[in-house]
Amino acid sequence: MPSTDLDVQLDAERTHLSASRAALHAMRLRAEQLYASGASVAGDPFAAETLGITLARRVAELADDPRTPLFFGRLDLDGAPISGPQTGGAPDVDEKLSGRFHIGRRHVSDERGEPLVLDWRAPVSRAFYRASARDPQGVQIRRRFGFAEGALTSFEDERLDRGEELGTASRILTEEIERPRVGPMRDIVATIQPEQDELVRADLDVSICVQGAPGTGKTAVGLHRAAYLLYLHRERLRRAGVLIVGPNQAFLGYIAAVLPALGELEVQQSTIEDLIARVPVRATDPVETEMVKNDPRMATVLHRALWSRLARPEEPLQVSDGAYRWRVTVEALRRVVDDVRREDPPYALGRERVRARIVSLLQRQAESKSGESPPETWARKMGKARPVLEVLDPAWPAVTPEGLVFDLLRDPEGLALAADGILTADEQAAVVWAKPPRTARATKWSSADLVLIDEAAGLLERQASVGHIVLDEAQDLSPMQCRAIARRSTHGSITLLGDLAQGTAPWAATDWTESLRHLGKPEAGVVPLSVGFRVPDVVVALANRLLPALNVNVPPAVSLRRDGELTVQAVDDLAVAVVTEVKTAMTHLGSIGVIAADHQIDLIRTALESAGMKPAALDSPAAGQVTVVPASLAKGLEYDHVIVIEPAAIVAAEPRGLHRLYVVLTRAVSRLSVLHREPLPAALTD
Repeated sequence: MPSTDLDVQLDAERTHLSASRAALHAMRLRAEQLYASGASVAGDPFAAETLGITLARRVAELADDPRTPLFFGRLDLDGAPISGPQTGGAPDVDEKLSGRFHIGRRHVSDERGEPLVLDWRAPVSRAFYRASARDPQGVQIRRRFGFAEGALTSFEDERLDRGEELGTASRILTEEIERPRVGPMRDIVATIQPEQDELVRADLDVSICVQGAPGTGKTAVGLHRAAYLLYLHRERLRRAGVLIVGPNQAFLGYIAAVLPALGELEVQQSTIEDLIARVPVRATDPVETEMVKNDPRMATVLHRALWSRLARPEEPLQVSDGAYRWRVTVEALRRVVDDVRREDPPYALGRERVRARIVSLLQRQAESKSGESPPETWARKMGKARPVLEVLDPAWPAVTPEGLVFDLLRDPEGLALAADGILTADEQAAVVWAKPPRTARATKWSSADLVLIDEAAGLLERQASVGHIVLDEAQDLSPMQCRAIARRSTHGSITLLGDLAQGTAPWAATDWTESLRHLGKPEAGVVPLSVGFRVPDVVVALANRLLPALNVNVPPAVSLRRDGELTVQAVDDLAVAVVTEVKTAMTHLGSIGVIAADHQIDLIRTALESAGMKPAALDSPAAGQVTVVPASLAKGLEYDHVIVIEPAAIVAAEPRGLHRLYVVLTRAVSRLSVLHREPLPAALTD
């Protein structure tokens, strides 16, 4: 049959895709050749190593996954105004562009340097996400492409210059959003919405807080903003670094593939506990103890305890130096200590300033006697001389972070002095050790102790500042954990992501003002995202029933998806019911998550294994496999079909159990099944 115009266009797009893949392959080959010859062209071993690291990074960035489309959209422009910051932080430009541009995950050019695919972060690409029939921004046609396993199968056009706009009625856009969730989290560059794009492209120097309801894409916004900032400020952020902080390792494993898929390989990921871990955690505190240790008042207690160690010198200094003896009066020594104290440096720096100024007083005498300045080795020797240390150590004692916290928690009287007027007697009793360990090294520290030790470390020395930090599930950060982040972002910015309704920690935030203040970014704006694209409306409606009982001021989530399924079943035998439900779920495409209270996990896992099912890894669900998820680790994860076991047990397992249930119910992106033997929580049925 004769080809239609649509067939011809589809063939042309497939040809362009093939040419783009060939060009990307050629770019990688050139990078590999440069890498292979790098050592021979570098001037010295250090230059060779530096060049090798750079070229190896470039080779890795140009890796191609044939299952992932190189481009997902196309713009036909007619004098489109292109303005905005350019790659590398160059000044803004204002120009008008015409022509045809394919938009993809990375830049691809041919052997002449002509672009075949434009990076989604380039200024030209902005119009792909923000142009509309009302404001076409010079876009004549916006084309979206449909793919299956990397093969181009369809396209869809919007003639914005004629007022045509599909919006959420776009079939390709809808199918991409609703595609079954298999494996780790994927990028959303093909489906970024205008309000998300505005957040993604926020300036590097701007800190923002995103209050996002379930399924609104707040995690994706944070990750894509990190990728965008790296594109725009490559060298600056390569030096200062970009850090992603998540709630647990399962979550970090789940999101780990997103940035590499966008060509960004050097972003550090960490939980808050791993970030501040100076000592191993080998103990667990009661909740009331954790609450006090994570209270911001402990920062004042530690500050008092540290600086109260200073003492004004009581004796003059005498130091023998060969045939000479140098003397410094007690008044001069006191002036040194008082002057440094007024300068308010970090404690460890202050100690070294006192040492250096005492040595300087000795050096003046030596210079006056000999007529010349003594060598640097002489100054180092004087700084370590016993008489100098006998003055320095009592006046400005050497302290380690672990030692400061150890001394505070083992000594009720010392704690009472430092906490006077700050902590109540009951709060002091909650944190002081009933049976103190013999030494700091022998101490079994708890996770709550980590924030105290990190706070102490911040009093002793300044932390290196990270260029940009993305904080996900930030509603569960304690004030002391926020302070730990603030010390690492003194000269950088943050993207805070969270949902107050999903706060499950005992100290979970109820509004963002206090969190932002402790993070050192009180000026950051709070941007709400309430319209969801992933979690179906029927699931959101069920979870929204819990909001009145959660005591948080957030608007109910709204979903644009009407295709979800919800079943709630009362059963006699949970183990039998879950096996039956999993078998039913396996008849559908996508991942399956069985979520239960932590103490019921072994029961569920045993039932599934007895039925011949082997659960998948928590952070890498495979198609057709089931993942058993403790409710305490469900935050941030998504599965196509979620089976929730015994909501009443999830609620009863912890003080903020209703918040945990809200999290659990909103992990489903297609179907939700609730199995219960006990009555459902009243907040869910009222």
